[in-house]
Amino acid sequence: MTAGTVVLLRHARTAYNAGLRLQGQIDIPLDEVGRWQAEQGATALAASHKASLVVASDLQRARHTAEAYARHVGLEVVTDAGLRERSFGIWEGLTDAEIAERWPDEHAGWRSGGEPTVAGVESKDAVARRMAEAVLRHADTLGSGETLVVVSHGSAITQAITRLLGLDPATWRGLHGLHNVHWSHLHASGPGATPAWRLVAHNVGAGYPLDTWQSGPEARQ
Repeated sequence: MTAGTVVLLRHARTAYNAGLRLQGQIDIPLDEVGRWQAEQGATALAASHKASLVVASDLQRARHTAEAYARHVGLEVVTDAGLRERSFGIWEGLTDAEIAERWPDEHAGWRSGGEPTVAGVESKDAVARRMAEAVLRHADTLGSGETLVVVSHGSAITQAITRLLGLDPATWRGLHGLHNVHWSHLHASGPGATPAWRLVAHNVGAGYPLDTWQSGPEARQ
């Protein structure tokens, strides 16, 4: 048995998101806009998906986003360190321009789809494996009529979906990342089908124009 539906939700905005800084596994909180996004996104997600189980990365930006949704469906959030963002090692906290200036060759290789060869950077394959293992471990506690909501991080979710669709995260780059508090919806395939999951929807959000969503409630005034 496994959950019939898995929803993978990216966390709300942080100051590092706003400043275009690479977060990785730095445990940074939501900013004011992020707290608003979390509430708006929770309302929209609850209207379309009622979870039987809500699981989140233990990093606070994901946990707090998950808690906003969990309140709508009357559940507690289970945290799992296996759902953390990809580690970017010594690049964490830096902007793209700062990385390019200090590591020009490594940055160019990364932006062309390669794996950065700098200290502490986790490979896409390693992220995909731990993410998929965590998602499936929780999904396997549910039945086919139930929904698992997983709140995690942009790069980690991309690698997880790629692996769950039976693709190679090290080489396949056909999936664009998620905006803050946007989600992807996967549905279990039939018994014995390959791949075991299919992507039903991707990068779905609360329905705000993107510039309003990124700017927060004051942009509506």
